[in-house]
Amino acid sequence: MTAPLRPPSLRISAVLSDVDGTLVTTEKVLTPRAQAAVAALHASGIAFAIISARPPRGLTMLIESLTIETPVTGFNGGMMVTPTLTPIEQHLIDPIVARRAVELITARGAQPWVFSGQEWLILDPTGPYVELEEYTVRFPPTVVAEFGSRLDSAAKIVGVSADFELVAQCEREGREILADVASVARSQLYYLDVTHKLANKGAALLALAKHLALPPEEIATIGDGSNDVAMFAQSGLGIAMGNASDEVKAQAHFVTDSNQEDGFAKAVERFFINRAPANAASP
Repeated sequence: MTAPLRPPSLRISAVLSDVDGTLVTTEKVLTPRAQAAVAALHASGIAFAIISARPPRGLTMLIESLTIETPVTGFNGGMMVTPTLTPIEQHLIDPIVARRAVELITARGAQPWVFSGQEWLILDPTGPYVELEEYTVRFPPTVVAEFGSRLDSAAKIVGVSADFELVAQCEREGREILADVASVARSQLYYLDVTHKLANKGAALLALAKHLALPPEEIATIGDGSNDVAMFAQSGLGIAMGNASDEVKAQAHFVTDSNQEDGFAKAVERFFINRAPANAASP
């Protein structure tokens, strides 16, 4: 990984936040302090947007709770929608690439999931993290015997395993095999996301900047996963969560507390509400 491409910006007009591991707790709870921090951003005239590996449909509760009015980005940048879930733009995986991704995930012993249209498709309802994902996105999966033609319109393919090293190995191999045709990155230790080449958080930040009519350097980003590094590099100020890996922290300008310690809210309060100088120590 490379270091941030620019020094931290002194002018921030918008904040773009990852969701799981960042905005919400490990239990997928939006804390009162996090909700108050977003309200404070609104009150100070700073736009707030969310980006997630989740499908847009799985972000509805946050859109409503946080009164989000900016474009909402799901599938790591694979689909941008309005707050009412009307598509703005999307990047679907090439069908041949989708099949190669499923083959790789299956061959390594992980479980493949496919997100196509409004559906979340799985092969094994007893597989790891199915219950967690259903709780997170608030809608059930569709169990299929095979993915078939759904792979012709897949927005995201996920490799899932409780063996974190296996997922990491899939990420390394996937990046080698699919490097020129897809974006491959872990959104959690147990989830490997495969999306369109342009469906990455760096490209998504640039798309959001265009829709908000802002230069990218006026957008701050907050995240915890390896898939958040791309948006750190494109933004004016990148903040890593305390629960991020050391590798991810090294790519951010600053580090806040973990998502279990209201690290998101603390970062917003210090850097954007209380206007701490850009060269201040981490929150």
